[in-house]
Amino acid sequence: MNLANISDLAGALIGFLLTLMVFSYLIKDNPLFRLAIHIFIGVSAGYATITVFYNIILYRLISPLIQSPLSQIYLVLPPLLLGIWLLTKASPRLSHLGSPVVAFMVGIGAATAITGALSGTLFPQIEASINLFDLQAARQSGNNLAFWLFNAMVVMAGTITTLAYFHFGVRDRQESAGRRQPWIDFLGRIGQIFLVVALGGLFAGVYAAALNALIKQLTFIWDFIWMMLGTIL
Repeated sequence: MNLANISDLAGALIGFLLTLMVFSYLIKDNPLFRLAIHIFIGVSAGYATITVFYNIILYRLISPLIQSPLSQIYLVLPPLLLGIWLLTKASPRLSHLGSPVVAFMVGIGAATAITGALSGTLFPQIEASINLFDLQAARQSGNNLAFWLFNAMVVMAGTITTLAYFHFGVRDRQESAGRRQPWIDFLGRIGQIFLVVALGGLFAGVYAAALNALIKQLTFIWDFIWMMLGTIL
C-alpha cells in the first residue's frame, strides 16, 4: 500500500469517525458531538486565517513592499495604518480609538451590500418582470400568448400585493387609529398568500438540500464499511 492509498484511507477513517460523532447528537447532546463541532470551528477558523494571511497580508501587503516599496507605498500604506489602528480594539482602554476604523469598515460593507442588492437582485428582477409584458418577445419565443400574459399578470399581482402587505402607513384619524385603509389591507392579505407560497418553496428547497446531504453522508458511511470489510477480508 503506497502513501496515496494510506492518506486516502486515513482521510476516509477520520471522516467516518467525525460523521458518527455528529450523528450521535440524535441520541442526545454528548461530549463526542461537542468535540466534532469544536474541531469543525477550529479548522474553519484556521483555514480562514491562513487564507487571509496568504491572499491579503502576504501578497498584497508584504510582497509589494519588498519588491517595489517606492512605487507601492501609496497603495500599501493606508491599509497598513488602518490595520494597525484597528488593533487598538483589542485593548479595553484604547478600544474607543478604533471606532472610526470600524465605522469606516461597516460603511464600506453596507454600501457594497446595498449596491450588490440593487444591481444584482432588484434591478434584474424589475427588468425581468417588465419583459414579461413584451408581446413581441412572446411571439418570437413561440409560447402561447394567453399563457404568457397570464404569467405576467400573476407576477405583477404578486409583486403589488406583497408590497402592500409590507405597507404599514396609516392615516391619523381618531376613529381608525392604527388601522390601514381597507383596500390596502385586502391587497396585503392576498400578498400574504404569495409570501406563504414563496416561503414554503424556500423551506422545501432547504429541506431537500439537507436531505440530500444526509443521504450522501449515509452513503459515505455504507461505502466506508464495505471498503473496510473488503480490505480486512
